[in-house]
Amino acid sequence: MQRRSLFKAAGVLAVAGAIALSAGSASAQDSKKFTIALIPGLTTDAFYITMRKGAEAAAKAVGAELVFQGAPDFNPVTQVPVLDAVIAKKPDAILIAPTDKTQLVQPLKKAADAGIPVITVDTFIGTGQYQTGAGDADFPISYVASDNVLGGAMAARALASAIGEKGKVYVSNVKPGISTTDQREQGFKDEMAKYPGITVLETQFNDNDANKAASQLQAVYARNSDLAGVFGANLFSALGAANGVQQAGQTGTVKVVAFDAPGSIVDNINSGLVDVAIAQHPAEIGYFGVMAAYAHLTGNSVPTAIGTGFTVIDKNNVADPNVAKFIYSE
Repeated sequence: MQRRSLFKAAGVLAVAGAIALSAGSASAQDSKKFTIALIPGLTTDAFYITMRKGAEAAAKAVGAELVFQGAPDFNPVTQVPVLDAVIAKKPDAILIAPTDKTQLVQPLKKAADAGIPVITVDTFIGTGQYQTGAGDADFPISYVASDNVLGGAMAARALASAIGEKGKVYVSNVKPGISTTDQREQGFKDEMAKYPGITVLETQFNDNDANKAASQLQAVYARNSDLAGVFGANLFSALGAANGVQQAGQTGTVKVVAFDAPGSIVDNINSGLVDVAIAQHPAEIGYFGVMAAYAHLTGNSVPTAIGTGFTVIDKNNVADPNVAKFIYSE
């Protein structure tokens, strides 16, 4: 098993210290029960369902109320009305996974202007560098997430190993402008540049449509019969690419590395359709997001960036209980 913890010691200790101080100052806050809203990228994804469970555990621990409200698809057009509705309810803080790093800036600025602290989870706005005093997207209090550049690099190393460090590969991605998947692609390509025997083909963007990702895999394979592997930069990209490999009759020959680990990906690992899954720790993201919000609301400082971990899952360790606990809830 390969597990990579990305917690920045100083950041986590700062959050822990702030929570301890918050608990000690409860009387000064008159034991106010804070309401913290969590707006996911979409409500139906196992990643965000698992994040919600971590957030609920943290809310219970500090006596806060968690409100979970989102859209059924990962799209700024549907997320912004949800955000507006949440702002109208005037929660004490908002945790949000922005569905676009540019289009959500002004909608979230409305929350900040209304005096509602904003923390981004999983995805970010602007550059993800907050509280710098520069730019129009630095107002969120903190960004809680996996290090997606490193996650992409881990995927590249796993795929390079699986294909014997030679051959053609490509990235199946959603669309440009999503902070997390942009970074995963960047990390993947930067790492693959270290392998002279591997050629990275043009990225295929699938608009979060698994069927489109499957068709793209077959089209890439038709043009490149020596295709050796594919990296699915998110759940639907990976599922679609894996199905495309199967439809092309290349299971076991074209290696598939998936980002994220719902039960369906694990089933595909067991069947041999997917070779490796890079599992984030969404429960940690939700937990530390709520804890950071609570610390801020009780007058304590929190880090502007809090990193969480990864676990690399393959056929050799998928049955290990210490690994299986990182499979996302369905």
